[in-house]
Amino acid sequence: MIFEGIESNPTARLIVCERTGRWAIALRRELADAGVRVWETRTLAGCLEEMAASPASFVVLEIDSEPSGVLQLLARQQRDFPAARLAIACDSSYAAYEPLTREAGAVHFVDSPRRAGLLARLACRHLAQTPSPRQSLTESIWSSLPWTDRRAASQSTAARPRP
Repeated sequence: MIFEGIESNPTARLIVCERTGRWAIALRRELADAGVRVWETRTLAGCLEEMAASPASFVVLEIDSEPSGVLQLLARQQRDFPAARLAIACDSSYAAYEPLTREAGAVHFVDSPRRAGLLARLACRHLAQTPSPRQSLTESIWSSLPWTDRRAASQSTAARPRP
């Protein structure tokens, strides 16, 4: 499958900012075999927090009854998060916003969850092309272990006295 081999990268996530959860469900369905985690937020403030934690993320923003916040985030994206990519998701009743959002910097515009396949492929391509941050050998080993939180493990090993 096209999505195989995407590694977890702390600087790049797939973030979905929506009120309902339907776009995240559609993306999870498309990405079931890819191993890509979908991070959900319900507010633009929450989305900005997630983007600050992972500045090279692929972000799906839902346009709803208050599109001004989404448009403002699109306008700020190039300055504040130049490595991130933003896509717009909405009901078909908001299709008139497509030219405006694309001009503001959206990489894709989709108006039906049934069309989430292309959105998933764009996200995977972006995540696969985002370089992982440099890690020490120890950090690399800890990040590859599926059962341990790196931060907790590194803190516990740092606290142990050395012989």
